[in-house]
Amino acid sequence: MSAAAVRVVLVDDDPLVRTGLRLVLGGSPRVEIVGEAGDGAEGLDVVGRTHPDVVLMDIRMPRVDGLAATEQLLGRPDPPRVVVLTTFDADEYVVRALASGASGFLLKDTAPAMIVEAIERVAAGEPMLSPSVTAQLIRRVVDASDSATGAGRARAAAARLARLSEREREVAIAVGQGRSNADIARELFMSIATVKAHVSHILVKTGTANRVQIAICVHEAGLA
Repeated sequence: MSAAAVRVVLVDDDPLVRTGLRLVLGGSPRVEIVGEAGDGAEGLDVVGRTHPDVVLMDIRMPRVDGLAATEQLLGRPDPPRVVVLTTFDADEYVVRALASGASGFLLKDTAPAMIVEAIERVAAGEPMLSPSVTAQLIRRVVDASDSATGAGRARAAAARLARLSEREREVAIAVGQGRSNADIARELFMSIATVKAHVSHILVKTGTANRVQIAICVHEAGLA
């Protein structure tokens, strides 16, 4: 197994799904399955013992569901990146998980090569939602608030973005539009390494956990 392989834990209450994912991912030298769990409670324990880079998390599970498990994982120091497994891209649980800090989602019928690519991208801090899907999900998060709450969230989002430099603000808006690091580098005439550095600064200054939350912040501020 390559030393650079992404360490992954599978959390799904369907043994057949876990077996399928294990077979798909086990054939890639770039991914190492370090643990499995049948529900969120077991998943929290497995993650605590194995310290993976990425967790593939089913949402609808007994005992502790994927949403609660995701929120608990992301509240830990140095948490893994969480990718939600789902059957429907418009699942309300998926929207809530993304708003809570999950790095993206995978449909369970995603092609094997795309699953491996998505895991690698998420481990590297890249977005794994297409711009159209990002926009759809973020609209649902933003529109879920009533007008008073929405106005308050817009003011709070604008205040968080006001902490950014002009260049960081440009990068944040591009993230809100669903752009990849490569796209942002090309459009703003900077290196990918510089884009990554800006994204890291944006995360710290805005108090966001990942690119999806940056995008939500940008949309709530009315900038994308």
